[in-house]
Amino acid sequence: METIVTKPQNSNINPKPTTRRVKTTDPSADDMSLSQLRIKEAAYYKALERGFASGHELDDWLAAEKEENQ
Repeated sequence: METIVTKPQNSNINPKPTTRRVKTTDPSADDMSLSQLRIKEAAYYKALERGFASGHELDDWLAAEKEENQ
């Protein structure tokens, strides 16, 4: 479920933004977001292991993605 915050069209009508929850149509959306979080975390630890040397970010991400999808 996603939260969407919208601004009112006319700021004189309601100065407070409205919030509404929208159900996603994809039943695996929660699984996909958990998978993305695991990939991000794994890529972070890969970067940490090599001292965050620049130029390897994509390699870290792709390796983490490959591990997640095995």
